[in-house]
Formats: sequence, C-alpha cells, structure tokens
Amino acid sequence: MKDAAIVNKAQSWLSSNLDERSKEEIRALLDAEDPTELIDAFYRDLEFGTGGLRGVMGIGSNRMNVYTIGMATQGLANYLKMSFPEEEIKVAITHDSRINNTLFAETTANVLTANGIRVCYFRDMRPTPMLSFAIRHYQCKSGVMVTASHNPKEYNGYKVYWDDGGQVVSPHDKNIITEVLKIKSIDDVNWEKNDELKEFIEEDFDLIYLNEVKKLSLSPQNNLVAKDMTVVFSPIHGASGKMVPAALKVFGFENIHLVKEQIEPDGTFPTVKYPNPEEAEALDLSIKLAREVKAELVLACDPDGDRYAAVIPNEKGEYELLNGNQTGAVIIYYLLNLYREQDRLTGKQFTVSTIVTTDLLGVISKDFDVEYYDVLTGFKNIAAVILENEGKKEFIAGGEESYGFLVGDFVRDKDGVSACAIVAEIVAYYRQRGMNLIDVLAEIYMKYGFYKESLISITKKGKDGAEQIQELMRGFRTNKPTSINGIPVEKIVDVQESKVYSMKDGKTHPLDLEKSNVIQFYLEDGSKISARPSGTEPKIKYYISVNEPLPNREAYRATEASLDKKIESLKQFFG
Repeated sequence: MKDAAIVNKAQSWLSSNLDERSKEEIRALLDAEDPTELIDAFYRDLEFGTGGLRGVMGIGSNRMNVYTIGMATQGLANYLKMSFPEEEIKVAITHDSRINNTLFAETTANVLTANGIRVCYFRDMRPTPMLSFAIRHYQCKSGVMVTASHNPKEYNGYKVYWDDGGQVVSPHDKNIITEVLKIKSIDDVNWEKNDELKEFIEEDFDLIYLNEVKKLSLSPQNNLVAKDMTVVFSPIHGASGKMVPAALKVFGFENIHLVKEQIEPDGTFPTVKYPNPEEAEALDLSIKLAREVKAELVLACDPDGDRYAAVIPNEKGEYELLNGNQTGAVIIYYLLNLYREQDRLTGKQFTVSTIVTTDLLGVISKDFDVEYYDVLTGFKNIAAVILENEGKKEFIAGGEESYGFLVGDFVRDKDGVSACAIVAEIVAYYRQRGMNLIDVLAEIYMKYGFYKESLISITKKGKDGAEQIQELMRGFRTNKPTSINGIPVEKIVDVQESKVYSMKDGKTHPLDLEKSNVIQFYLEDGSKISARPSGTEPKIKYYISVNEPLPNREAYRATEASLDKKIESLKQFFG
C-alpha cells in the first residue's frame, strides 16, 4: 500500500505549474505497482548537507530537477535580499560537464534575475576554484556551482557560496534552508527572468586567475630547469581540461601530455565507472599513456576540478597512486621547508585540516612551529578558519583526505588546478636532489612516524537505508565499545554530543568543536577510526588511520605492509 503523505505530495506537484513531460513522469510513478521509486522521489525534500544540494536527477522533491533547483534558488534569493538590504547583490554562477548542468545553471540565473539579483555568469564551464575566486574578484555576495563533484553520472548538485568565496557555513547555511523550506510550492518561485541583469564572465578572466596561481610557485627557477619533465594529465571528462595544462605552463612546465580519450567534457563519463580520481580505475588510461611517454608524474582532476590525484613511478618503476593524505603531507612538508629556507616563517602563519584527515599534517606543522587548526569535515570549514584569521595571520595551505587541497587564500575552496601545479613543482624540486616522492614520504615518515590511512564507504538505498545508518550511529553511542578488533579503546570523541569519553577512567571531558554527527574511536596502539554519515545521501564512511615508526628507508615497504595488515583487520571489523 502506498504512503498517503507521499502520494499527496506527488499529487501537489501534479497540480503545480509543471511542464507536461514532468507531469507524465509523476503519473507513471503514481501508477506503478512497485512504490519504491515514488517513495524515493517524494519521501523528503532535498536538503543542504556539507556541500549544498546533491541527489539523483529526475522528477520529484527528492531529486535534482529544474523545480527543486528553482525552489532552492528562490529561497537563496529571499535570504540574500534579507542579508544585504539596500545593496546591489551579485551572484557568480558556473557549472561543470554533467548532464543537465547548463539547464540547471541557467535555471539558477533565471530565478535570481527574476528576483532583481544581478548574475555574473561564466560563458563556458569552469572548475569550482574559479567560481570561488570570481566571487571575490567581482565582489559578489554569493555564488552557485552546479556540480555533483565525483559522484556517478546519475547525480547532480548545487553548491552555494558566500561573499568570502567559501561555501556557506553557519548561520547562513541554516538560514538558507529556513528560507527554502518556506517555498511550499513550485508556484512560489518567480520564474520571470530578466536577461538585462545577466552579464557574462569571458575567457580573459582565465588570465587573472592564472596570474594568481603563478604567484604560488616557491621555486620558479627550478621549474625552468625541469621544464621538459614529462607530465600526463586527465580531466576525466570534466571542466579542468583547459585550466590545469595552463596552470602547469605558467609554472614553467612544457612537456604535458593529455589523455585524449578523456579530454572532452562529457557528463556520461564513458571511459570510467566513476569520475573519481580517488579510484585507481579512473586513472587506467592516464597510466597507460604515462607508460608510453615515460611520464615522471600523472595528474588527474574530478569533473569540477576541485579534487586532484597524483601518480608517480616508484622505486620499481611501477606507477603508484598516492592517496590524499600522502600528497597533502608532501605539500605541507615542501611548503614549510621552502618557507623556512626563504626566511618566510614569521610565527603568524597557519595550516588547516579536517578531523578525518591524517594527523600527520598537524604533526609536521607543529614541528615547524606553525599553528595548526583541526576542523569538521568539509572544505567550507577550512575556508571559515581562513576568513576568521584574515588580516591577522597568513594561511599557508590546508586540505582534506579526499584529494582536496588549497595553497594560498585567493581561492576559498579546494583547488585541484593550483594543486596540480604545486605537485609538479615538488616533483621537479626533489628530482634535482635525486629523490622521488616515495623518497620524500620516507623522509617524512622517518621524522614523524609512518601514517597510513584507508576508507570504507557503505551506501544503503533510499529511506530504509538512511534509517539503518541512523540506527548504527545510535548503537555506537548507547553501547560504546571498550575494544575494537581486540585492541583496547583509549577514548571516544563524540562530536555530536560535544564530549570526549575516557575509557580508562570513565571520565567525560567537553569538546570544543561545532556539533556534527561524527564519532571517533582512538585505540591504544595509536589507531583512529572516524565514523561519519553523509549529509546528502544514505551513506556512512569509516576513516581508518594507523601508524608505526619507520626506522630507515629500507624498511619502507615492510612497514607499509604491516600497516596495511592492520587496516585490513579493522576494515573487516567495520565492513
């Protein structure tokens, strides 16, 4: 039997001012014997998570379509006019290569202009970091990036930014949700666009952005010496196919080989299962080309160009994908060493990372006497720390384990474009010293300990799946484990309850961190497991971190194998 509330919601959409094709799709859902698709499409409204709206495309209140985009944009427009009364409001908009992205970006622009808001609209698709920079450059009050990042092709999304160029954080995210919830019907949206309020951002903006990227280089002379270093790059059918090669060139690198099968933007992502550079399979074509041209570095970005991946030939000449924690550690280590060499460390600089990213970034920063901030998951929280310290301290760099990194503060979100250029510079710098990045990691691990991380991501389906994940988190809180996989639990950090539970003495301590549905288990052997449900889909992630001392370079692979064994046993426990 079909849920009456869900049927009523679908019927209310039918009675709204929808196009005929959408009405036919809703009628088909209502007439279907199996109510699963109807339930998934209408059991809730899409909600803002850590990255804004994200969901499967299709008709329904829980789907990405022009109507949910329009309703969200109307709520955003209402909040912007409340927040900036008597001021001219401008909003920057762009998109990546996903299916319907132009339609969704234009829908966003149309609803904003219908509400008297000026729009700075990129003539062509551009990566997310350029949207963030454009907000700041054109003094916009907000911005919208239409993307679902590295999710499968069925998904799309809508990331909202504030006037600092970072994604919206509290209180703006909650206030926007409040305004969106006031939009009870599609008919509450002002659809009467005003094209006179729409102006285009043209290609000349690329040079402005690239000029800022160029300033990030710390060893430009070394780059010129290594200008012939062979680099392979793939945008994985996304929006970074033009900008990453351009960034590499302004850094001085000339020998760039593009993966021709993946260079053209294509929202069906025909050559990969998932357009995610974290997945080794997505880099198969890049590595194939690297072998042919004997590349010293392979780089790739996700569809919206905010995440990057690096692959290097290891000591056996085999191409090895570094994870986001490894490349993050290498970048921080390189930057802080060069800052020290160039007498740029003043005591008024800082780095930032997230609570599920390797602790190694903080360990390195503290060794250089650089202040380190640990924040909640989501790059918007890193941007918030940058904003909080603006004019008082210099942000050097920061990032998260999921291949997102930022150097410098002219952008306020992950920047895969500049990160690719920086990684190329690092490879060139250490090549001049007879080292590859595995050697650099070994040097880091011998100083600070060998840290190794992994991730388990478990996805459930629909409403039932979301409830199962909620029940799982409740179980962790009501029945706190005293040991995991036979290893005693030293403490449990419950970010939602703002408490730290000491398992040895039973004492509880307050946690000074914004509430979030995250639980972290610290084990006596130094291992750490963080459990975090997704804010936008029925998924739970377990972030696993283990570490051991590395006595010397020769012990690298043996120590890595020991850590991998620990990780696998913990995966079995949670998986």
